[in-house]
Amino acid sequence: MGLAMQLAPQEWPHWLGQEPPNPCPQYHRPRRSGQSLCWSYWQIAPGHWVNQWREPCVDESLLEHLRALPAGVFKVEADKQMIALYWNERGEASVLQDIASLLKALA
Repeated sequence: MGLAMQLAPQEWPHWLGQEPPNPCPQYHRPRRSGQSLCWSYWQIAPGHWVNQWREPCVDESLLEHLRALPAGVFKVEADKQMIALYWNERGEASVLQDIASLLKALA
């Protein structure tokens, strides 16, 4: 599927409603060259995504992708080199395919 997975230690924000595991399963893939926009969003309730200052995501194209994720996804972030998703690994096998498609689309 073009994904890599590792258990990644995280410092979760104190305001996050549920305490995700630490380390947490991180699925990631490299970003295409030329992608320089860096961001991080946490899911505070199903379909509700906020940044580190708890401001809602306002990028409609990104939000459309994020809202398609299951409630068990805690965080999605992008830096200059990769896009990563932190997930509790619960759900049907099709959920992993959905996650792989999302990471590919956002990479």
